Amino acid sequence: MSEIIEVSTDWLALREAEDAGARSRELALEAARRVGPGPIVVHDLGSGTGSMMRWLAPMLPGPQTWVLHDWNPSLTERATDGIAPRDRDGHPVSVRSHSGELAQLRPGDLDGASLVTASALLDVLTSKEVHAIANACIAVGRPVLLSLSVTGEVYLDPRDARDEAFESSFNAHQRRLVNGRRLLGRHGAAIARGIFLRARWNVRPVDTLWRLGHHDPLLLREWFDGWVDAAVEERPDLRAEARAYRELRSAQLRRGELSAVVVHTDLLAWPR
Repeated sequence: MSEIIEVSTDWLALREAEDAGARSRELALEAARRVGPGPIVVHDLGSGTGSMMRWLAPMLPGPQTWVLHDWNPSLTERATDGIAPRDRDGHPVSVRSHSGELAQLRPGDLDGASLVTASALLDVLTSKEVHAIANACIAVGRPVLLSLSVTGEVYLDPRDARDEAFESSFNAHQRRLVNGRRLLGRHGAAIARGIFLRARWNVRPVDTLWRLGHHDPLLLREWFDGWVDAAVEERPDLRAEARAYRELRSAQLRRGELSAVVVHTDLLAWPR
């Protein structure tokens, strides 16, 4: 299957700590209040190697069962080959996996759900896929926590006159056509929010920030290189400009002078 853009397990591992620090704890605790006492079942969509489960499970009541949905079963295997996370009472959670295309998600695929979650997913989906997910969640009628959807806003320090051109080109790349699929990029969270609001659900958005800097230079370098690579892929005319731009930013990074704020949105939605 080729529904979701494939990401490396190395990249998922590299970003996990920053993801955990950026996600909205406020919305997570509100979700915990809305699921009520255990036992609970959490369906995690586009789960990858299970970073959302490792972050959220300790804030939720138990007993917990997590159902990890991903098109790539090798990723969910990585999520279950270590020590299981524990719920807020200290008990290990139960984990099972489910493979399938999110565009075909049905309410029955969310069987027994107490909560539906996803992380860093909406921006790599199509409108059809986001509608399928939201409509299935609405039919089930349980809270939904969608974290770390990119907004397209990036703030580099020190600023450079070229930042805006690379940001604009990266955001255009996020909307590219992949195997006949038009990605939503920075519009993903807004479209999901609109679907829930039209269903007369409550929706709470919170801005969530990656703060990259000298505390994790490897993540900053990997993010910046990927950001520039995507911009150049979208606009090959930036290639010559990118060479000097990379040299400047690399020198700043080596001196500990470079930092970046990457803005995301977390959404909690629940029925009235």
